[in-house]
Amino acid sequence: MFILFDIGGTKMRVVAADRDKFLGEPVVVSTPKDFGDGIDTLKRIIDNLAQGHAAENRAVTAIVGGIAGPLNDLQTLLVKSQNLPDWVGHDIKETLHAKYKVPVDLENDSALVGLGEAHFGAGRGKSIIAYLTVSTGVGGARIINGKIDRSSLGFEPGHQIIDPDNTLCPKCEGNDLEAYVSGTAVEKRFGVKPYEIHDDAIWDELAKFLAYGLNNTIVHWSPDIVIVGGSMMKDVGIPIPAVRKHLAEILKIYPQIPNVEKAELGDFGGLYGALAHARVHY
Repeated sequence: MFILFDIGGTKMRVVAADRDKFLGEPVVVSTPKDFGDGIDTLKRIIDNLAQGHAAENRAVTAIVGGIAGPLNDLQTLLVKSQNLPDWVGHDIKETLHAKYKVPVDLENDSALVGLGEAHFGAGRGKSIIAYLTVSTGVGGARIINGKIDRSSLGFEPGHQIIDPDNTLCPKCEGNDLEAYVSGTAVEKRFGVKPYEIHDDAIWDELAKFLAYGLNNTIVHWSPDIVIVGGSMMKDVGIPIPAVRKHLAEILKIYPQIPNVEKAELGDFGGLYGALAHARVHY
């Protein structure tokens, strides 16, 4: 039995699974900002899941999960995080291995969501996938032939600079894509939760900002498909048709642009990605 987890800047999701499916509904809680509280919460959920399946003679054989932010080269801990700064520098992999004595794999959370979409969602059948998540922050990854592409330091498309001197958005605090379209940045800029914004002009402007980022991602990664997910892409959020419209006006170097599609797996894409990883490696 696998334990799969997804630790985002806002929510933590955990589920038990066999090689084919989740064994019940995922547990979803708010992500504690303090590392000690967070790792204790994760362990408590894992313990409850393990005990819940003990009667079925299911033992935990591996733990696979993602966390928001770039990891060290050994993929054991966060090296930087704007949303979970107190988690930085703590060896998550060893902490879990020390207690459960099973293999533990840690990945960037957005990379796992992209992997999940490649295997179970909007990217099925595609060889080269560019995935971006627009949520509390902005992350993403390149997926090649059903695997997370190799990298030296991880993928951070949310930190591409799209407006060096804030000409496009003087009120934006920062000049990268995350500072323009993430939920955290939008709430700070407008003073309300993103889902409370009902002005179509604002959402269209955010779609244009996102299209600038997708233009850069496409010309660098040359994908078959671009998949965009995250809380900012929900029904009250950045409209995919508007993103496509702006991208068609911006991206001129190719005779045609790749399809831009909304992620299909919703809030559990990272867990599906962890399952895809686990069943290949364990």
